[in-house]
Order: sequence, then structure tokens, then C-alpha cells
Amino acid sequence: MSLSTAELPDDPDELRAFALACQGELKAAETAVQFKTLEIEKLKFQIAKLRRMQFGRSSERLNRQIEQLELRLEELESSEAADAAASATSDAPGAPAPPERAKSKPKRKPLPEHLPRQEVVHQPADNGACACPACGGKMAKLGEDVSEVLNYVPGHFEVIRHVRPKYACAACDAITQAAPPPMPTPRGRATPATLAHLLVGKYCDHLPLYRQAEIFARDGVDLDRSTLCDWVGQAAWLLDPVADMIRAHVFAADKIHGDDTTVPVLAPGLGRTKTGRLWVYVRDDRPFAGEAAPATAYFYSPDRGGEHPAVHLTNFTGFLQADGYAGFDALYDPARRKPGPIIEVACWAHCRRKIFDVWETTKSPVAKEALDRIAAIYVIETKARFAPSAERVVHRTETAPLLDAFFAWAEATLAKLSAKSELAEAFRYILKRRVQLSRFVTDGRLEADNNIAENAMRAIAVGRKNYLFAGSDAGGERAAAIYTIVQTARINGINPEAYLTDILTKIAEGHPINRLSELMPWRLAATTQPRPSAG
Repeated sequence: MSLSTAELPDDPDELRAFALACQGELKAAETAVQFKTLEIEKLKFQIAKLRRMQFGRSSERLNRQIEQLELRLEELESSEAADAAASATSDAPGAPAPPERAKSKPKRKPLPEHLPRQEVVHQPADNGACACPACGGKMAKLGEDVSEVLNYVPGHFEVIRHVRPKYACAACDAITQAAPPPMPTPRGRATPATLAHLLVGKYCDHLPLYRQAEIFARDGVDLDRSTLCDWVGQAAWLLDPVADMIRAHVFAADKIHGDDTTVPVLAPGLGRTKTGRLWVYVRDDRPFAGEAAPATAYFYSPDRGGEHPAVHLTNFTGFLQADGYAGFDALYDPARRKPGPIIEVACWAHCRRKIFDVWETTKSPVAKEALDRIAAIYVIETKARFAPSAERVVHRTETAPLLDAFFAWAEATLAKLSAKSELAEAFRYILKRRVQLSRFVTDGRLEADNNIAENAMRAIAVGRKNYLFAGSDAGGERAAAIYTIVQTARINGINPEAYLTDILTKIAEGHPINRLSELMPWRLAATTQPRPSAG
């Protein structure tokens, strides 16, 4: 509930109830802040204690506990920074600022002297050194304000010194000076390029912020982890509208691919994890020579409940190509009217994998024959790849008899297999989805498999191997938003770091929200280079 957006009732009793509800909400928020503060302090204490215990020969288990606590603390502080950025813009004009907790921040240190300096002088717009804008009198230099910000260029950091000379009029004492240069974060010392480097390091290169801080320290740039957390949290909040528009673009398609995967998330407490879920939906029309830009939409959820994809796909109607996850079943209801039905398209690669697992274990000749029959289908798909939709359908006229023969053979073979065998289970899985596995033959927009979505999950798998995926549910949601942006940039052939630098610069300069579409990755791709082929 927000006083800036809520419509106040006229009835005194209703107004009293509204005020009580606001008080209750404020109390709950204050309590949540207190709990979060206590958890942050507890984690700081635990990290310090564990580091003191770490002497002599290192303990792998102890190191893992420290890393998990560092990540949990990192996510809490990043969330706090994002919440602070949101509340700073959502409060009504003139309303009292929300109470802030007293937090001990590291003292701001001067930027290292050894870094190269680049000086930028900001003269007043009217070149006030010559004439006073008020009376036209002669101006004299009164002094200057200097601010230093940390900028990252590929391979190293540098310091940009923003110098703003101040001029005073000898006749009327008027003072003129250029406005401070725009920065993405309030009173920030990180340029858009520095923020982009942090985000790409964390979400593309899978380096938690505490590890990045250690890397920077080796180069003589001492940045406290909590400072990096503030920068990332605020940058992520600024980028939320971009992620939302990319997601809207994905769900405006006639056909999308969907997949999900497990992600470990640190639960409150020492060293315990829970299993969260990351979902991806991909719009990619390039395989049938479509003109729409490719894009990926990621979402995080604390579990795999079917209500999550139902929320994600609220505004989608069309073909959904995915695995046989039961949580999607409710969405395939033909009676769905708002906004329309979702039509299931099954995945031959998923079916093949089930059979391959049996063949690899048992070397069953039946499994080998099934694999050979599926391979014949993919021979035709290779010819149809990247052809226009109508041409793909022509190629696939050869596929239809192969499918009919496969299903007939699978039915006959199933009757001879042990009902409890893994191969029989694989055949039942395929035969149950005969219609869904055949839809791609007559519609050139569809694929034989869901590899497009599975490829979009590869980056997540790498991150899982390198470190714990997220320190909290809020961290998982933030990661999903940033993944949406950086992975969409990637599949449009754009360097994610260059892209983030570009749009953070434009946001800092006050890019209008009603022209957000100009910041989409494919708009930049269209002006810089031809779109690459899918692969």
C-alpha cells in the first residue's frame, strides 16, 4: 500500500481503517528491516569468527562455509540497496522519508593514486568565463569543484576527474557553474562502465562480488564488498524496466520455448541450502527465417509449483514447446479464453535422451533401432533449418511417413517389453505425446525439439558449478532479471558489457521512460551489425 498511489476514502470510518492498515504495513516493514539488519550483523560476526578459526592448513569445509556466508551477506546488502533506490523514487513529494537504519559503512577512501587520470572540464553552458548570464558583466574564476569517479575500460581501471570551474560576476556577484555530470547512482563513484563490468562479472562470468573485490585488490583498487553490493543493487533496480520490456517482447510471440532448472539457494542459517527454480522462455524465430528479434525471459521461483508458469504465461497465447512437466498441463486447456489457448509442442530431443540413457547402459538393440529412426528425422531437419516457414513444411513432407512408421513400430515393440522396464517407460512417454510430437511437421514455425530453451540454460549450469547460485530468494529474482538482459544481448550478437554500459549511460542522462523500446538489445544490434545466425 502506498500513500502516493492509493485513493483516499471520503468516509471517516473507511479513512480510519485505511490509516490503521497503513500503520500495520509500516510496522511490518520496520520489523522486516530489523530482522534483516540483525541477520546482516549475525553474518558479519560469523564470517569474522570463521576467518579467525582459519589458521594453519586450510579446511575445505570451512572455506565453503565462509563462501556461502559471504554470498548470503552479498545478496542481503544488494537487496537493501535496490529497496533503497526504489523507495527513494516512490515516495510522495513532501512526504517524510522512511526511517533508515543506522548502518556502519566503510569510510569512503580516495581513489588510488596509481590509477591513470583523465580530466574532464565542465564549463558553464554559456561559457560564463566571458560574460555574466545575469547582467552581462565580466566573470572571474572563483574556484572549482572536483569529483573523481572510477571508470573501467577493458583491461584496467582509470579515474575520471570531473572539474567544474566556478565563476563570479564582478558587477552583480552572480555565480555560475556547470551542473554535475549525470551518474547512474546517487552520489555514486562508479561510472556506467564500472557497473556494467561488475554485473557481467557476477552474472556472465559467475564471480560473486566478494571474489571480484579480491581481484580488484590485487590490482591496487581497494573496493569494499558492501560498496560493490550497493552498486549492483542500485544498477539492477535501474535495469528492471528493461528486463520487463524484454519479457513482454518474448510473450508477444506466436511460439516460444520453455524450460526450467534447479538452482541452489542459501537458506537462513549456517551452511544450509534449499532448491529454487529458474525458468526460461525463449523467442527465437531465426530457424524459420523470421524477422522478429530473438530474446530470452528468465524468472526465479522458490519451488517448482505449477502456479509459477501460470503467472509467467498469463498474457501468452500460442505454441509452447517444452518438456513433459505436469505443471504446464493446466495451461493447455483448450477452453482457455484469456488471452487464448496455449498449444503444447513436445520435444524429440527429450524423448531421444530417455532412449539413449537405456542404450548407453544396456546396449539394447531395440533402443539402438529407436535412436536410428529418430536420427532419420533429424537428417531432414538439418535441410529445413533456417529455411522460410513454407519451405520447411515442404521438406517435412518426408518426415510424416517416418513419424507414422516410428509410432507404429513403438506400439508393436512396447507390447513385447517388460512393462516395468525403462525402455517401456520411454516408449509410453513418446506414444502419449504422439500429437504434440507431430505438430512441427505441418507448421514451419515449430521445431522438432526444445534445444533452443535448453541452450539458454547452459549459462546457469556453469554458474552452478562455480559457486552457490543465489544467497536469497531476492537474489534469485535479481539474477533472473539481469540474465534476461545479458542473455538477450548475447543472442542478438552484442557484447553484454558494452550493451549495459550504453544503456546505463542513457538512463543516467535521463532517457525518457516512454522511449524505453530504444534501449532494447536488438535496436542496438540493428544499428551496429547484421544479426548472427542461430547456433
